[in-house]
Amino acid sequence: MIHLRTATIDDLKWVRHWDTKQHVIDCDPDDEWDWEAELNRNPEWREQLIAELDGLPIGFIQIIDPHREETQYWGNVPRNKRAIDVWIGEEAHLNKGYGTAMMEQAIQRCFQHPEVDGILVDPLASNTRAHRFYERLGFVFVEERQFDGSTCFVYELTRENAGKY
Repeated sequence: MIHLRTATIDDLKWVRHWDTKQHVIDCDPDDEWDWEAELNRNPEWREQLIAELDGLPIGFIQIIDPHREETQYWGNVPRNKRAIDVWIGEEAHLNKGYGTAMMEQAIQRCFQHPEVDGILVDPLASNTRAHRFYERLGFVFVEERQFDGSTCFVYELTRENAGKY
């Protein structure tokens, strides 16, 4: 059973270790997370979560309000959206349904706020496995965009298309 909990500075060893894994690097090769600083910050526009499997940390999720996020990574995004980053840390936990369970819980968290009308994700354009993953969850391709020098596909799951969530 997957459980999401708030990430803390005590998770620093996990996220740093996961950042060294090739499958994580392949999903976000240009991003540098200042984990020590970020795990000690809790801005209103962001949630950082650790996914646990029977008490063992196996993955990370970040949910942001892209309209309010301070770096404006997403550019000009209307209010009432959320954006999700997700990854599983160890290769042994891939392809077991844990990512789906993590995303389903993250989607439910986003849509528990009645004002949220859509959720954005931005997998690399080259990451066809991620495209299929998000499409299976109901996300719809919106556009191809450049983010910090990387070509990404933007997908959105609207409340209207969210179905079971």
